Amino acid sequence: MATVSVTQRLEVTPEEEGQRLDRYVAGRLMGLSRATVQKLIDEGHVLVNHAPAKASYRVAEGDMVEVALRPAEREPEAVPIPLDVLYEDGAIVVLNKPAGLVVHPAHGHVSDTLVNALLARYPELRSWPAEEGFPGLVHRLDRDTSGVLLVARTVPVRDALRAQFKAGTVRKVYLALVIGRPRLNRARIEAPVARDERERKRMAVVSEGGREAITEYEVLEPLGNYTLVEVRPVTGRTHQIRVHLAAIGHPVVGDRVYGPERQRLALDRVFLHAAELTFRHPISGDEMTFRAPLPPELEEVLRQLRR
Repeated sequence: MATVSVTQRLEVTPEEEGQRLDRYVAGRLMGLSRATVQKLIDEGHVLVNHAPAKASYRVAEGDMVEVALRPAEREPEAVPIPLDVLYEDGAIVVLNKPAGLVVHPAHGHVSDTLVNALLARYPELRSWPAEEGFPGLVHRLDRDTSGVLLVARTVPVRDALRAQFKAGTVRKVYLALVIGRPRLNRARIEAPVARDERERKRMAVVSEGGREAITEYEVLEPLGNYTLVEVRPVTGRTHQIRVHLAAIGHPVVGDRVYGPERQRLALDRVFLHAAELTFRHPISGDEMTFRAPLPPELEEVLRQLRR
């Protein structure tokens, strides 16, 4: 094997928990093949919490995975993908992410992600230390979720913003169209979530062993057999909004993971939009609020229902 010279350090996030080690590394490191990753693991170039682990090991939130890589295998490519920038300064960038855009390189998405676009638009991110993970990422939105996304232009800024998310001082507002009409016009859902025991790619509400998850919602507009709701997640667990709304019997329209596979409304994405984000600027300390308008395809669904 060629000489390895760079150690990539990856911290497992809640949404990545439960994956096999080889699949996790292959997904995080620019879509490397699992065969290549398995070879790295077999040769002792992959450590979990500073110790060797098998390819079949299931990663847990907070695990520190260290991977020794050749330089050519560690840097995402800069690709000029258009971005909808709501705000930018020397410290942060606020984007309106479209549905369908994957946030970081992973298996099957090596050069068509948000990270690739950021590297092209903000050249200083190309010097982001490899051990700090993907450049700029503070938090994430699922591939099919649109809306406000916050990006850091330096590692210290990234760390300061992540501290706000961890402390629960960042306020997030989503818009979701759900199937049916919730019994209560306003409610707080408190139900711990964890990986689904039967399907590891899914999350589920569990009676024990899960992580605390709290979601607040308010009905905005009944629309026949559907309801437009405003959702405020208090915690930030994987798929939390989708899991909680499905758990009370009102899955998000377009969600074929937690809702019905066959849906009456013609929509090729989940009707979930990160409409508003409030946080404090990491340099000035000023409170800032950014809003992203509902995408045209979601507005069209509402227009049809209102008729």
